[in-house]
Parts: sequence; C-alpha cells; structure tokens
Amino acid sequence: MKEMMDHLVNTEINSQRIASVENCFGASGQPLAVPGRVLLGEGILTKECRKKPKPRVFFLFNDILVYGSIVINKRKYNSQHIIPLEDVTLETLPDTLQMKNRWMIKTLKKSFVVSAASLTERKEWLSHLEECIRHLLTKTGRQPSMEHAAPWIPDKATDICMRCTQTKFSTLTRRHHCRKCGFVVCGDCSRQRFLMPRLSPKPLRVCSLCYRQLMAEKKKEAEGDQKQPEQIDSSVTGYEPSSGDDSDKSDDDKLERWPADAEFYASEVSWSSFHS
Repeated sequence: MKEMMDHLVNTEINSQRIASVENCFGASGQPLAVPGRVLLGEGILTKECRKKPKPRVFFLFNDILVYGSIVINKRKYNSQHIIPLEDVTLETLPDTLQMKNRWMIKTLKKSFVVSAASLTERKEWLSHLEECIRHLLTKTGRQPSMEHAAPWIPDKATDICMRCTQTKFSTLTRRHHCRKCGFVVCGDCSRQRFLMPRLSPKPLRVCSLCYRQLMAEKKKEAEGDQKQPEQIDSSVTGYEPSSGDDSDKSDDDKLERWPADAEFYASEVSWSSFHS
C-alpha cells in the first residue's frame, strides 16, 4: 500500500482522478487536491440512512474518506461529506435480511453502516481503509480512537418511544433521535438539550436518561471527582444502526435510479475499484 501511494503521489493520473472527483461535486464540494494526497479507490456502497438504505458514492484517499449522493453516476454528485481517516475505527457487522456485506464506520462526530455489493468488495474496502488508517496513525504517533458517536437506530426499527415505551409514533407524533445514545424517542422524552462540543458547537437534543447521565458527569467534573459515572447501555438487541444526518431529502426522488437491493447484491457488475 505504501509503495502504491508513493508511486501515485506526484503522477499526472492521480491529479486527473482527483480533479475528476472535484468536477463531479462542482461548487457544492470542497477542493480535494492538496500536496501528498492520493486517490486510492472509489465505488458505490449502500449506506443505511435514517429512513431507508440508499446508494452513496465513496472515494478513498490516503488521508480522508469522501462520500456523497449520486445525481448522475460518474458525472454529478452532491451532499459531500469528508471524514479524516485518522479519526476512523471500523467494525465488521453480520448480514441482515435486507443488507449484506456490512461494516460500520465510526468517528467521534458520526457513525454509520455501509454495505458492499459482494464479500470480495467488502474485504477490499476494509483492507485499504485499515492500511490507510494504520499508516496515518504511525505517521502521527496517535493511538486509535476509543470513543465514537452512537449510530442512530433507524426510524422503522420501532413504532414506540424506546425510552418511555408508551408513546406510539404516527404522522402527528414525530420520531426524534437522542444524539448521545442514538435511540428513537418521543418529544416528551427528549425535551432537553446538552452541549457536546465533539459533536456540535450548539446544544443537541438528548433523551431524558442521557441528560441525567450527562448532568451527573458535568457535576462530578465540577467537583473534581475523576470517577467515571455508570454508563448507560445504548445497545439494544435486534436494532440495527443507521446514519444520523444523511438525507432523506425530497430531492432524493430526483436522483438517478439504482437497482433494488436484490439486484445490487446479485449483480455481476463490480461496484468498486482500487487504483494501482
């Protein structure tokens, strides 16, 4: 991997590949060409979003992971997200009825699940990601991150509030997500806001249980007590995590149509490629 990065770093083909990605995102994206950056691979992965799984285009560079929504494949993308690889940890996940070849991408600010079209493609993505992360951490002397944002439970995973277990969701009773534990909760169970600087400069919605825990932590910090408070279990058997902020925007209906899940996984087409 290092030899490949060294080989590509100052080549014209690498510059052309990065320029092509920038052009596809257009004015909506950030500049991606910086000294020493190499585009190592790209492909279509299914991303588990709040309301349903959706295809997203991913680009693996030697220092960042970039992804976005597909307007016209290989021609136009939007909703660009950039994730520094040194903040990333990975977790392989089992298949579900709807999603195969899954893994979770975890960072301090955001955690979400993606799915590759084949087991081979998942192995390639994980292998390249792990090597890039290892190279960056060695270079900076940093330790792998042990903390990460809680992935959101998808809306469809529950019809009732996961905290009070009483409120039923409907068109009038909205679902909300706690930014601390990722649970789907009702408005009454998530009235509080709490400032979590690692996630946002603004106070975020949290459920009543997490709010009590966060306030207890704040109080102990103020008292100079370094003991760790009891952690709230944010894992629930049977629920699969999703992305928090990724769009179920109405303009998704205008994006390029993609195969159904069964066709995506059964297709003989390779949805990802890695450069050499």
